[in-house]
Amino acid sequence: MSKREFQTEVNQLLHLIVHSLYSHPEIFLRELVSNASDALDKLKYLTLTEEPYKSIAFDPKIELVLDEEKKILTISDNGIGMNEEDLVAHLGTIARSGTKNFLANLSGDAKRDSNLIGQFGVGFYSAFIVSDRVDVVSRKAGEEQAFRWTSDGKTGFEIEPSTRPGQGTSVTVHFNDDGADYAHSWKLKDIIKKYSNHIAFPILLTSNESEWNEEEKKSVTTLKTEQINAASALWKRSKSELKDEDYKELYKTLAGGYDDPMFWFHTKAEGTMEYTTLFFVPSKAPFDLYQADYTPGVKLYVKRVFITDDSKELLPTYLRFLRGVIDSEDLPLNVSREILQQNRTLAAIRTASVKKVLNELKSIAESDVEKYAAFIDQYNKPLKEGLYSDYANREALMDLIRVKTTKSDTWTSFAEVKSRMQEGQKGIYFITGGLGAQLRTSPLLEIYKKKDIEVLILDDEIDEFVFAGIEKYGDIELKAVNKTSAGEDLKTEEDKDKSEDLKPLLEKLKTALGGKVKDVRASMRLADSPSCIVSDEDEPSMKMRQMLRSMGQAAGLPDTKPTLEVNPDHEIVKKLLVAGDDSLVNDAAYLLLDQALLIEGIALEDPAGFVQRLNRVLAKAV
Repeated sequence: MSKREFQTEVNQLLHLIVHSLYSHPEIFLRELVSNASDALDKLKYLTLTEEPYKSIAFDPKIELVLDEEKKILTISDNGIGMNEEDLVAHLGTIARSGTKNFLANLSGDAKRDSNLIGQFGVGFYSAFIVSDRVDVVSRKAGEEQAFRWTSDGKTGFEIEPSTRPGQGTSVTVHFNDDGADYAHSWKLKDIIKKYSNHIAFPILLTSNESEWNEEEKKSVTTLKTEQINAASALWKRSKSELKDEDYKELYKTLAGGYDDPMFWFHTKAEGTMEYTTLFFVPSKAPFDLYQADYTPGVKLYVKRVFITDDSKELLPTYLRFLRGVIDSEDLPLNVSREILQQNRTLAAIRTASVKKVLNELKSIAESDVEKYAAFIDQYNKPLKEGLYSDYANREALMDLIRVKTTKSDTWTSFAEVKSRMQEGQKGIYFITGGLGAQLRTSPLLEIYKKKDIEVLILDDEIDEFVFAGIEKYGDIELKAVNKTSAGEDLKTEEDKDKSEDLKPLLEKLKTALGGKVKDVRASMRLADSPSCIVSDEDEPSMKMRQMLRSMGQAAGLPDTKPTLEVNPDHEIVKKLLVAGDDSLVNDAAYLLLDQALLIEGIALEDPAGFVQRLNRVLAKAV
């Protein structure tokens, strides 16, 4: 027998789970049964597709054996099994890089944190909440030697050779005082019906059952075995047969949590292709929604045979928050991951599924504004990613995303903004490049506020990328207010005259600033501020360039400069126009540029120079 230490992360995890994390100890059974089901799925697939395994006599089932007197429960399966190396890898260490993220994501809220357990695939350790010791005996399919893994969840674990009549795994839980309540057959039946009724393999419970013997006039205890789950793929059943509770419990098993889903979409397609999809929208965004190594949430089945749950090709990336199942009647059982990426049938299912999901979201948006607002709070940003990546569905996505505006601090649609356009308004205007509160005070909005024109406040960091490639909403042009061309349609003859009058000063300011700016021109978009900066249509804004630089992604960007705009009606500009002191004009040029940068949230390259110029100008003014 060899004594091993747990990996550091496992020790941390065990401590958190046992002492603070699980608010519902009964979840241990769901997790262990789910692991057994996964092991059966894996072997079932191999017996149908790979020659060495086809000869295995495979009658898949999960068996629970309860000894109420000794308070011991054994959960067994005849699935893929594990050898010594697998036991160390799966039960003694945590190979997934996401586990450290898991530990970092813990909030201290037991209910919220317990939802993370299933998502991270570490539910086995929940057995230690209800037990003093856990024994695992496993034999890998195709191998003769079995091994026993034993641990009290505190001092590490031991592994030694063992025996088992066939492939599979048996997990024996020795209940502690806290777990004694689960050493009753009726309790186990309730938990299985609640969490695991849909498991596609039979779950058998063997336990002592007392019955009254009329002849002997006493209660007689006998050993009884019975199937305690429905053992049918819920998603293959007709929607008319299913209740909301059926869907909710399946979701909890798929997502590994307690929360109910926000809503779900169940589709059965028949005709040239036959497939079933069941997609759930989590009530809260998955913890890894914005991580590059996110875990896909959709399982692929072929004729109810599990194929994979880690393929990112099943749905587009922007729908990665969905949880659920795709079950095809037309794909071959031996479809590989490489083939999945190019398979026409799966591509057609994916295309149809995306349209179905978007149509369902549209229906919810139209029928239940409050529920859709809750969805948008969680998933507006992924939908915006779809605008960038899914051109075929861009029109539908434009109607689904929601924005805030200068006239609305609550979610509003593009259609609603369009309906509020002023008579003669040439486009829908938007501003990007900072936090919402900062954008709302931008001088770039002054003329639009003065003319009572609504402007979209797009403050997600991806908005400038996304909307740079979208020219229209329907037949209405989208115009960024921080671009040089924006506002041209608002220019009057009076603006043109003022611009002409300001030319001598504009030339002085441009000469003073040299290579700091692309151009200096009179602004028709300012009402109260003396200056602002704008960028050309095909260039990222200064704020976006700063963000890319901070993320180390500015390599290859052209070295572009902003255009400085000054307000002909502002008192400072009027005085500079007639000022005879060139040194004052030179200092003012930099101050006008620097304050325009600061108000856009852009760090100054030379703060010391800014302070020196400000002091010189103040000294002359005092």
